[in-house]
Amino acid sequence: MSDLTSTSRRRSRFGLYAVPVVVLIAALAWSGFWWFAASQVGVQADAWRAQEAKAGRIYDCGNRSVAGYPFRFEVRCTDPSVMLVSQTASPQMAFVARLAEILVVAQVYDPKLVIAEFKGPASIAERGAQPSLSVNWRLGRSSVVGLPAVPQRVSLVFDDLALDRIAGAVPSPLARVGHIELHGRQVEGSAPDSPAIETQLQINGGTLQDVHPLLAQPFNADIHARLNGLKDFSPKPWPDRFREIQAANGSVEIQQSRIEQGDLLSVAAGTLRLNAQGRIEGELQMTVAGLERVIPALGIEKMLEEGVPQATLDRVAPGVKSQDINNLFGALDRAVPGLGKVIKQNANAGITAGINSLGKDAVLEGKKARSFPLRFADGAVFMGPLKVGQVPPLF
Repeated sequence: MSDLTSTSRRRSRFGLYAVPVVVLIAALAWSGFWWFAASQVGVQADAWRAQEAKAGRIYDCGNRSVAGYPFRFEVRCTDPSVMLVSQTASPQMAFVARLAEILVVAQVYDPKLVIAEFKGPASIAERGAQPSLSVNWRLGRSSVVGLPAVPQRVSLVFDDLALDRIAGAVPSPLARVGHIELHGRQVEGSAPDSPAIETQLQINGGTLQDVHPLLAQPFNADIHARLNGLKDFSPKPWPDRFREIQAANGSVEIQQSRIEQGDLLSVAAGTLRLNAQGRIEGELQMTVAGLERVIPALGIEKMLEEGVPQATLDRVAPGVKSQDINNLFGALDRAVPGLGKVIKQNANAGITAGINSLGKDAVLEGKKARSFPLRFADGAVFMGPLKVGQVPPLF
């Protein structure tokens, strides 16, 4: 009986100590794995940097540290820099971007998903030159799926983004955005040497300076597009990139676009391409609510009040002199005070009626709207039958 009792006690003690021993062994094994993996972070990072350098993207880090035990890896890099070197330009062109800090996080159980947070400000400059652009933000982050190979999906998100031009002692603002998101992914089934990219751009509270007064007022945008015709992702001057896309018969498919600015609301869809001269061709089908806002925003009323510029007349009425038109308005005012002003106002009303007669009636999100094609022909922009602008060649 005593033998049975002692055997039972040994078994109970073994069961009592077995679980803690197993947990301890597992913890030691996991810790060994984590520290080994952490030691390989630098090796893998250096291998990835070498691979990126071949494509013209050179990364550097002032100080690198690894933390995150036990279930993730946190790689912190202070004073990071990225140099983009074009292999196609002669002489080689290089742009350098410098940030304050980058924190990269990856979970042990899903190492192909990498999440990063960026700390500003950042500066952008040509190699060997003083910074020309400054970028700052309150919160900046990204996520990448598919590393260390070619990424399958990439997302960038910034809050309170500010872009300034550095041309003197006081930076001049170029853009302000309350919130911006850019998402991109490779289209499944697209060829590796000609990847198709689907993108989504969301902007809330965006403004652009020194472009057009219409864009200086806050706007929201949500644009879904597909880019076809890329050859690779290596850094290149924009003219070379556009020339490459044109040679591959590439295109930008605007699958859905929605832009809102106060009472102005616009949606569009269509396809744009480049011709052999680098000019935009294609058509967007647009529906716009609040189209009457575009007239003063484009400065048509002011143009009529101050006189018609010669450049405008050369485009719409070749041979007619601007001074003759302005003299006519002045003569009418002298003959019958106020008559010239009335004619200008009626002319503006005629332009308004002409634009409102474009396309056909539509309803956009419960608002009265107009639907019409926005055509691009050899760089010229046509709103219905009216030429409203000219885009310069992109290469």
